[in-house]
Amino acid sequence: MTIAIVGAGLGGLALARVLYVNGMDSVVYERETSRAARGQGGMLDIHSGQRALREAGLIDEFRAIARGEGQDMRLLEPDGTLLLQEDTPDDAPLERPEVDRADLRDLLLESLPEGVVRWGHAYTSADGGLLHFADGSSAPYDLLVGADGAQSRVRALLTDARPTHIGQNIVEVGIPDIDRTHPDLAAMIGRGNYWVLGDGLSLAAQRNGDGRVRIGLSFYHTAADWLATSGIPFDDPAAARTRLIELLPGWDARFTALIAACDDTVVPRPITTLPVGLTWPSAPDVTLLGDAAHLMPPVGEGANMALLDGALLGLALAAHPDDFPAAVREYEREMFERTGAAARMSADIQELLMSPDAAQKMLAFFQPG
Repeated sequence: MTIAIVGAGLGGLALARVLYVNGMDSVVYERETSRAARGQGGMLDIHSGQRALREAGLIDEFRAIARGEGQDMRLLEPDGTLLLQEDTPDDAPLERPEVDRADLRDLLLESLPEGVVRWGHAYTSADGGLLHFADGSSAPYDLLVGADGAQSRVRALLTDARPTHIGQNIVEVGIPDIDRTHPDLAAMIGRGNYWVLGDGLSLAAQRNGDGRVRIGLSFYHTAADWLATSGIPFDDPAAARTRLIELLPGWDARFTALIAACDDTVVPRPITTLPVGLTWPSAPDVTLLGDAAHLMPPVGEGANMALLDGALLGLALAAHPDDFPAAVREYEREMFERTGAAARMSADIQELLMSPDAAQKMLAFFQPG
């Protein structure tokens, strides 16, 4: 019985690992040509997803690469008013540690036998128990798992749902080696997450394990084509930084100094989601996990849900090794309920971030009562 996983992201690799520790084989087909083909993004807040790493037998290795100090948080208003500062004691439990996405992916990759991940296999379609790839090759499957992210091609086998824009566009910039190059800005940001909310905008700065600070500027209530009409010249980084500062009128000079200090990496990101509570009729030979199944706003749940999807699907398959359709039904029942709740919570947080008094509402969220 061949289990084919399309996509070597966190969810697909978690599935392959949990299957492996339970004595079951799988093959992961990844369109990228190698594990180093592209950057893997920034830090992740791993909380509920730690269960998946326990099921994968990797929790100790995870704790070795997790950053407890990444749980620190500072919340400010655009005029510079500090609303909240939470500093994590050195002996605090790792309830919501930050971990570099690339490090976590490497941990999962290195936990799998050689040959489980097949690089350079771009999935195009599936029919009659065969996967078809862009290079003209094919491969058999008894169960196909779409772990191929927001723009999943496998999803079309189960549902017509497609991601839609939610009125948020992000521009990502960053400062490399900030402790050495800009120690004053490093001290201002602190060890973890730094949020500035207000005026229909947000600035989120986050330390990465390699010393880089990644900064995401979110522009709310903006159209799907806003990045093209905003006047930000993405092909001219210096001019792009100048334009981004112009889009922060009245913001404290410390925040615009962050933007001015950034390097030439300027990445536009329109934000899309799938419908909250998306389901589909169960199919005996195909299912989805992670963003392919439940793309949510980027507020901290997506990676955790993907890890859990992979682990729990793996456990269901291990419990029903001769009945994949039963395993898929069991997995999807739990997944729909769990991720539906997470998607609703994420949508609520997204609505809060888009509100005119986002900073005060976020403060109340973190300090209820």
